[in-house]
Amino acid sequence: MQDLTLVMAQLDPLVGDIPGNAARAIEAVREARIEHGADIVVFPELFLSGYPPEDLLLRPSMEARLREARAKMAAKISRDVLVIIGYPGVREGECYNLAGVLYNGQWEAEYAKQALPNYQVFDEQRYFTPGTAPLVYEHKGIKLGLLICEDLWQGTPVQAARDAGAEVLISLNASPYHQDKPRERLRLLSQRAQDVQRPIIYVNTIGGQDELVFDGGSSCVDAQGQLKVLAPYWQAGLMPIQLLQTSTGAWEPQPGEIEPDVEPEESLYCALVTGLRDYVNKSGFEGVVLGLSGGIDSALSLAIAVDALGPQRVQAVMMPYHYTADISKQDAAEQAEMLGVHYDVMPIEPMVEAFMGTLAESFAGTERDTTEENLQSRCRGVLLMAISNKKGLMVLTTGNKSEMAVGYATLYGDMVGGYNAIKDVYKTWVYRLARWRNTQSPAIPERVIERPPSAELAPDQQDSDSLPDYDVLDAILVSYIEGDMSAEAIIAAGFDEDDVYKVVRLVDRCEYKRRQAPVGVRVTPRGFGRDRRYPIVNGWQPGD
Repeated sequence: MQDLTLVMAQLDPLVGDIPGNAARAIEAVREARIEHGADIVVFPELFLSGYPPEDLLLRPSMEARLREARAKMAAKISRDVLVIIGYPGVREGECYNLAGVLYNGQWEAEYAKQALPNYQVFDEQRYFTPGTAPLVYEHKGIKLGLLICEDLWQGTPVQAARDAGAEVLISLNASPYHQDKPRERLRLLSQRAQDVQRPIIYVNTIGGQDELVFDGGSSCVDAQGQLKVLAPYWQAGLMPIQLLQTSTGAWEPQPGEIEPDVEPEESLYCALVTGLRDYVNKSGFEGVVLGLSGGIDSALSLAIAVDALGPQRVQAVMMPYHYTADISKQDAAEQAEMLGVHYDVMPIEPMVEAFMGTLAESFAGTERDTTEENLQSRCRGVLLMAISNKKGLMVLTTGNKSEMAVGYATLYGDMVGGYNAIKDVYKTWVYRLARWRNTQSPAIPERVIERPPSAELAPDQQDSDSLPDYDVLDAILVSYIEGDMSAEAIIAAGFDEDDVYKVVRLVDRCEYKRRQAPVGVRVTPRGFGRDRRYPIVNGWQPGD
C-alpha cells in the first residue's frame, strides 16, 4: 500500500496574462510542495489563458505565448511533482481545450476536452475542436483519468475514462456561479462517481471575469459518491487530498476539510462582492463612485462596494432635487458615515433649471411628462461621469434586474457607468441581501429597507404607481426570463392577465436599453448578456 498527496490549486487567473498565470502556477506548485508535500498539483480549466479567453484565441500570437509559458514552467517547476493544468492549444491546425501533464521537466501528455458546451454563457464550439479519446496517465502506480468540465456534465467521457482503466478521475473546471449552482455541482459529482464507481477530484477556478464569477468549491468524492473534501467557496488557495491505496489495490480519498454549507443570501452576496472586486482591480481602476439616493438599490450597492474594495476606495454622492425627500438625504448621510466612505452632496437644481431654460422654446405647448424626470437623472449622470474622469474612479451603476427587465431606468442617466454589481439581482433579492448584510454588521439604515421604493423623480412618486408590486413583478419576470414561459402560460399559472401582458411587453420593448447598459455579474441561470440574446428590432408578439 502507498499514499499520495494531491493538491487542488483553486486560484484566480487573469484572462490574457499568460506569463503572469504561468508565474502563478510555478509559485503555487512550490507552495504546494513545501506546505503539503504535494506529489500531484492540479489546476483549473484553461488556467494559463484564463477563462473565457473568447476571441483572444484567434490572435496569431496566442500559441507562441503559450509555448513560451509552458517551456518556462517545465524549466522551473520541481521535477518530483506531477502537474496537471489547463490551456488552449493548436495541434495540427485545430484549436483544442487541453489538459497538459508536466513531470520531470517534460510535457508528457495532453487531453483534449470532448464535450464542448454551447448554451447559456458558453460558446466553446466557436473556438475549439472536440477531442475524441480518453487519456489515462499512470503515475507512481495510480492511473489518472483526465476530464475537463462539461465532460463531467455530459457523462460519456466519464464512462470512456473508466473503461480505459482510470482508477481516479480528475476534472479541470471553469464552472461559473449562479444561484444554487454549488449544490447542483455536488449532486452531479456524487452521481457521476456512483455511475462509474470511481473517486472524482473536481478542481474549479475562482474569481470574477467580466459578467462571469467563479466560486471555487473544488471537491473530492469517493467511489460511492460520498463527499470527502470541499474547498472553501469564494477563497483562493491550495487544498490537499490524501489518496490511499488499499489492500485491494483501489485508491481511496481520505476524509479532509469540508467547508460548511452557507445560506443562499451569503453565497449570492459573496458572488457580487467578488465580481465587483475583480472587475475593478483587474481593470486597474482606483476605486468607484456612485450616486447614493437614500434608496435600497444604491444602499446595497454601496455596501457591496465597501466590502469589495474598502471604504477608502469608494466615493458616494447625494444629488438631491425638489422631489428628494428629507429622509432620503438623512439616510444617505447616515449610511455614508456608517461605512466610512467619502461623501458629497451636489444639488442638481441649477443644472436642471439651466437645461429647462434652454429647452423652453422647444418644449412650448407640451405637457410635463417623463422627459423632465429623465432630465434629472441625466444631470446626475453627468456629475458622476465628471468625477469619474477627474479622479479615475469607475462609476458604479445601481439598477436591479427587475428594473432593467422592464426598462425602469434612464439611458445616459442612472444607467451611466462601467459596472453594475446588482444588475442580475431581482428586487425581492435586493431586500433579502440588505437584511442579511445587516446581520453581519450595520451597513444599511433600517428605514431604507422598510420604506416603499421610489425613484423620487416626481411628487409623491412610488414604484408601485407604474409597476406591479415587486413580489408579483419578480415572479412574472422569473417565469418569462428564466423559464421562457409564454404570456398565456404565466396567466394560466394564476397571474393577472393585464399585469402579465404589461410586463412581457415592457421586457420585449426595452432590449435596446439593456444592450447599452453596463456589464454586471451574472448570478441567475439566465442573465441579461451572453446567455439571453434577443433582437432589438422584431415583430414577435407577446402571446406567442
